[in-house]
Amino acid sequence: MSNENQFDVVVIGGGPGGYIAAIRAAQLGFKTACIDAWSNAAGKPAPGGTCTNVGCIPSKALLQSSEHFEHAGHAFAEHGINVSGLELNLPQMLKRKDTIVKQNNDGILFLFKKNKVTFFHGLGSFGGKADEGYTINVSGPTTATLTAKNVVVATGSNARQLPGAEFDEKLILSNEGALAIEAVPSKLGVIGAGVIGLEMGSVWRRVGADVTVLEGLPTFLGAVDEQIAKEAHKLFTKQGLKINLGCKIGAITKGENNVTVAYADSTGAEQTATFDRLIISIGRVPNTHGLNGEAVGLQLDERGFVVVDDECRTSLPGVWAVGDVVRGPMLAHKAEEEGVAVAERIAGQHGHVNFNTIPWVIYTSPEIAWVGKTEQQLKAEGVAYKAGTFPFMANGRARALGDTSGMVKFLADATTDEILGVHIVGPVASELISEAVVAMEFKASSEDIARICHAHPSLSEAVKEAALAVDKRSLNF
Repeated sequence: MSNENQFDVVVIGGGPGGYIAAIRAAQLGFKTACIDAWSNAAGKPAPGGTCTNVGCIPSKALLQSSEHFEHAGHAFAEHGINVSGLELNLPQMLKRKDTIVKQNNDGILFLFKKNKVTFFHGLGSFGGKADEGYTINVSGPTTATLTAKNVVVATGSNARQLPGAEFDEKLILSNEGALAIEAVPSKLGVIGAGVIGLEMGSVWRRVGADVTVLEGLPTFLGAVDEQIAKEAHKLFTKQGLKINLGCKIGAITKGENNVTVAYADSTGAEQTATFDRLIISIGRVPNTHGLNGEAVGLQLDERGFVVVDDECRTSLPGVWAVGDVVRGPMLAHKAEEEGVAVAERIAGQHGHVNFNTIPWVIYTSPEIAWVGKTEQQLKAEGVAYKAGTFPFMANGRARALGDTSGMVKFLADATTDEILGVHIVGPVASELISEAVVAMEFKASSEDIARICHAHPSLSEAVKEAALAVDKRSLNF
């Protein structure tokens, strides 16, 4: 085998975990390759994984566009901006989304060149063990056989199928199809009130669809702090999302141009609903299809995840795995942090990921973001705590923006005052949560945040005020 195909590190998968792991490994002086099979409509390489191609990035593009459309139709008049003849140009909206995706794809390819990462466009799979580690086969647009001392598996996840309702991406849609509906459906059904279901439901509701969400669990956003979830449910319902909890899905029948869903509602009563399109967002499953892990004895658990220890090591020497294909939250930024940590561990350094301070975000409007423990978790664990909340309706910047929905909530240890969790529903919560993440990484107390000067007027003042409220001394509410 030619020396050019022998590497210190080969990363299989070019999503957030994979491409970041490859770049960090190259920065640390390793000869590094990254293999990724995603292609765009023109057949060209499209690294970035689900996140860039059919997840985080395109969904945020459509969320932004649809929010502009809704503001123009409903909110601008209050600002003294009168709009007449408002018209949706959906093809342009989708084109803009595709342009942003391609810019991100091309940006990753540029970063590979900049950091001297060798990129292979194709499907990576284990060939077997070799003297210097492992052989990795590349098939598809590019064909090659590589050897690597270290292999990082970063193959991501796929949308979970609902038995009897397989995705055709025309009538029954995964996240991929939900991002590319060619005409606004009159009636849109969404099975699953999780992150993807709520974000995609929000996009299409804003541009004119009648959206019904069917959720199997009896509670709304069970992983979110209960007080925050209740506030979000109230706000989404007021916007026009029809959210039905405690639904038991029955037969799903495709017609020529519609889909009929039979389900039992929370009372047990049998119902049917017919939709022009149906989005199924019931979670994601690890993607190991085509990896050929059995060739080297790669261990998977009963749910199909690659088995790793706390440091992302598999049972095979020199083989690591990160991101959605391993345990832990399926979040792009979690994958990135694991990718960096693994590259540093290969170099003998002490890479670290703190699962307790990974932020979560739902990019609806208002946004929902949180870090740390929820109030119900602290109660279940028997932890004595203090809580403080502050509503955005009492925040001057929120009033000026015209978005006063939601609140900030702090949870702190009753004895030490250490921040245990921060939960936000409101404008740009995804940005505001970063202050809480930093504070918790430094083991800060709510008093620390309460004593820090925040710019006025700013949304961040709501964070300070919620910290003050832990000690019942909020100044503006």
